[in-house]
Amino acid sequence: MSRYARQMILPEVGPEGQQRLSGAHALVVGAGGLGAAALPYLVGAGLGHITLVDPDRVDASNLHRQVLFTEADVGRSKARAATARLEALNGEVTVEPVFAALTPDNVDGLIHGCDVVLDCADTFAASYTLSDACVAAGIPLFTASVLGTEGYAAGCCGGAPSLRAIFPDLPAVAGSCATNGVLGPVVGTLGTLQAQMALNHLLGLGKPLGQMLRYDAVALRTATFRFDDAPEPADGQFPFISHRDIAAEDFVVELRGADEAPCVTPNARRMRPEDFIAPTVLPGEGQRAVMVCRTGLRSWRAGKALNEHWSGEIALVAMGDTAT
Repeated sequence: MSRYARQMILPEVGPEGQQRLSGAHALVVGAGGLGAAALPYLVGAGLGHITLVDPDRVDASNLHRQVLFTEADVGRSKARAATARLEALNGEVTVEPVFAALTPDNVDGLIHGCDVVLDCADTFAASYTLSDACVAAGIPLFTASVLGTEGYAAGCCGGAPSLRAIFPDLPAVAGSCATNGVLGPVVGTLGTLQAQMALNHLLGLGKPLGQMLRYDAVALRTATFRFDDAPEPADGQFPFISHRDIAAEDFVVELRGADEAPCVTPNARRMRPEDFIAPTVLPGEGQRAVMVCRTGLRSWRAGKALNEHWSGEIALVAMGDTAT
């Protein structure tokens, strides 16, 4: 235990706390900027078992913030490259790489048996899918998001309000690191904070669940607030489902353009979100409306517009960058 001596000497940790860490299992979704910051500290602290999920490969344009990787890793699976680096950091920790996207198909299996979940994916579909699953399973979720020079980290679920309670509405327009840019240290700050919040929960320190911290890197300013009493939204919250769960009788809307992808099913109608502001066609009685796009944002916008005119079941599908 000598490698953990500097943290075990703390009365907040001690031998009992270290045992709790070594017996814990964390799911980390995303090995990008947030994950690259959070993972080494979780491994360094001796968190015993980490499942790491990421479908992407290391790209040179990401190295300024994904400092877990080197130039030699470009082209490699992020999950596998990160696992090799983390195992070299601490051979006592088990890191299980999953080279796949988190989806409604696999989320329940991935969170099963976990003590904490870290959402480092920074995508709408992954975050809300994780939140819905963690609420149902009673597992704490530590989520973060960064864009440009600002971001936040929050502790949700596991008895605290869900991500949907904090953000019941998605933004009208989505930005990304690729389109809006991002400073590396901002991502590192929020990813490290995710790791600290997860360790706090496992060690019983403070009350990380039900708390959010916002960070402005330009002003070097933080703001924290608690959302313990935030109500879960009663309506207008549509679950993400897998495209494999689309049924033949569903009212399927393909929101991606013909230049993006083929229709998800042969019976899908190719439409735009704004077509539902004053819709000329509505799902039939008893049908489920399924909105399909790449990231989930257009699907959510279309679902919200349809919900103003139709009270039936609505589900969303985020297909990612491909149609499969």
